[in-house]
Amino acid sequence: MSEAGELAAALVGALRARGQTVATAESLTAGLVSATIATVPGASAVLRGGLVVYATDLKHTLAGVSSGLLAARGAVHPEVAVQLATGARERCAASWGLGLTGVAGPDPQDGVEPGVVYLGLAGPDDVTMRTLTLTGDRAAVRAGAVLGALELLQDALGALGRE
Repeated sequence: MSEAGELAAALVGALRARGQTVATAESLTAGLVSATIATVPGASAVLRGGLVVYATDLKHTLAGVSSGLLAARGAVHPEVAVQLATGARERCAASWGLGLTGVAGPDPQDGVEPGVVYLGLAGPDDVTMRTLTLTGDRAAVRAGAVLGALELLQDALGALGRE
């Protein structure tokens, strides 16, 4: 099993134990985070759903990202990731929302270089954002983004366990 698959299995167990759920709004990964979680037996107990918002207009219409933000900053911006996460959480009625936007390459987008990924996480009490700078081809950047998103959720769940 891959590192992402092992992490997804651990997250499914942790979310089940807490009675919590997760949803995604994914741009550059186009559903890979949800698909990775869905490979785990029992994932249906925690995976509410996901929004594939590859096109910029869908980030607004499906995930609720501010059209003003998209017009001013473009689709690849830290606040877009946060709003994607919040939109996933709200629209899918989940405990946690993960939002991903970035540039897989090979060309820059909105002035952002390939390999830059913004991850948002909206939880029951807080919203956070993490920036990744990944290397490699499109597949490597997308795989790194999936792993990074799962790690972000793992970190949040681990922090809850230490309180």
